[in-house]
Amino acid sequence: MMEIALWILIFFITFGIMEFMAWFTHKYVMHGFLWSLHRDHHRKDHDSWFERNDTFFIFYAVVSMSFILLAGNSEFWYGYPIGFGIMAYGATYFLVHDIFIHQRFKIFRNANNWYARGVRRAHKMHHKHLGKEDGECFGMLWVPFKYFKK
Repeated sequence: MMEIALWILIFFITFGIMEFMAWFTHKYVMHGFLWSLHRDHHRKDHDSWFERNDTFFIFYAVVSMSFILLAGNSEFWYGYPIGFGIMAYGATYFLVHDIFIHQRFKIFRNANNWYARGVRRAHKMHHKHLGKEDGECFGMLWVPFKYFKK
């Protein structure tokens, strides 16, 4: 029973750490030395559904899979909750950012509660900057309250 509780705790801690990692990666990597991959996310100067920015997904998928494979091939069982925590954050990020905010699939268009409006407003403020500079963004789940208006 204690191992299950520890597994769940590690999973949720990993998920929370990923919120920080997404912010950090976006600010210092995507708007930093890998701007060349992220630029097309801010400037829609392409006709493709795919963006160079989508390659960041591959990095986190490889990290997630590596932890899961490590757990499956060794005594490091902690790799399972870490790997699945990263994967769950990636799925949540895809759902919120790519599907809900950017409408890459045309669902959740009618979501209009105070949280949905706040997330959309914060993201719109971030995307008003088309350049590498001023790339500050907020976490997917935590958005400053100034964007929440009833």
